[in-house]
Amino acid sequence: MPKTAMTHARLTPEVKRQAENILKGLGISISSAQEIFYRQIIAHHGIPFDLRIPNDKTVRAMEEAREGKGKKYHTVKELFHNGLRTQTNPSRDPCRII
Repeated sequence: MPKTAMTHARLTPEVKRQAENILKGLGISISSAQEIFYRQIIAHHGIPFDLRIPNDKTVRAMEEAREGKGKKYHTVKELFHNGLRTQTNPSRDPCRII
């Protein structure tokens, strides 16, 4: 059995360029990235991330975020204290050190 196998994929040039730039910044070759992806497929027995169609509320939130609208937080602690804390249990402080 050969030590390697070839794969071919058709991508839009812009997707390819953006992905290659990110991988280059991470110091990962395209071949290594594909190997990582395939190994994750094996480990998860499927695609290693959720494939879902976002609902209307999520689509609006993503559009607002891309446009720079909405509430902004400067730190994760600020996000938890002012944002997520009110959505979960306001009496619990998710940032406290245990």
